[in-house]
Amino acid sequence: MGRFASTASLYEHLRPPYPSEFFRSVAQKLGLSKQGSLIDLGTGPGLLALGFASYVGRIVGVDPETAMLDAARRAAASAGHALTLIEGKAETLSPGIGTFDVVTIGRALHWMDREPTLARLEELVARDGAVVICASFSATDGSNPWLAGYNEVRRRWSPAKLWEEAGTGTRTHRDLPAFFRGSAFQSTELVTVETSYTVSVQDLTQRVLTYSSSSPEALGENVEAMPRDVEEHLASFSRDGMIAETVVSTAQIVKC
Repeated sequence: MGRFASTASLYEHLRPPYPSEFFRSVAQKLGLSKQGSLIDLGTGPGLLALGFASYVGRIVGVDPETAMLDAARRAAASAGHALTLIEGKAETLSPGIGTFDVVTIGRALHWMDREPTLARLEELVARDGAVVICASFSATDGSNPWLAGYNEVRRRWSPAKLWEEAGTGTRTHRDLPAFFRGSAFQSTELVTVETSYTVSVQDLTQRVLTYSSSSPEALGENVEAMPRDVEEHLASFSRDGMIAETVVSTAQIVKC
């Protein structure tokens, strides 16, 4: 069982969402069409793959977690999209899979081995294609006044080793120049879309269980105590059980 096996049922519904405007903006920037192809590495429940499904013809998702692939398969069927799913890692994909106009990577880059991933990306990206590193997260500019305390509760309950690994992963994910340094890839443009919506206290509380450092598996006997602590923190920020959240969705476009 991998890091996210115990989070699959919650992940697709509770992580900060990618809005439709995000997919439309990125598709326009890249000039995507139904003649194009896209592979989503570390696809999880297929959030990125299915978000771009209306803009390309062929879509493939890759993930090492069987539970995540099952969630992606259900989501694709529900949305009426054809999605090819491969259980495995980006670094070990068969060369026979071919090339793609777009390679997307969401909340997964920091789990990938740098050197073999770079080598594989050079083989996966078609001529004039692009790698798109995507993220969607609660804004940290003060527009979410509940966020600092929320993360502090997460840190307090998460096993120290896993929290340190998650923190390192976040920094690695954001330090894209370091990841691509010395390779044929160069960052070209950054697409940013900011949205605001309301989320229930219950959903925001359950979101803590979707992170590797505070998953049900990681928390063990604290799997009920931690959410109670989070809910108590959120109570003073809620109105009728709802909390306003500002989400920033980003896509860093990287090309050879």
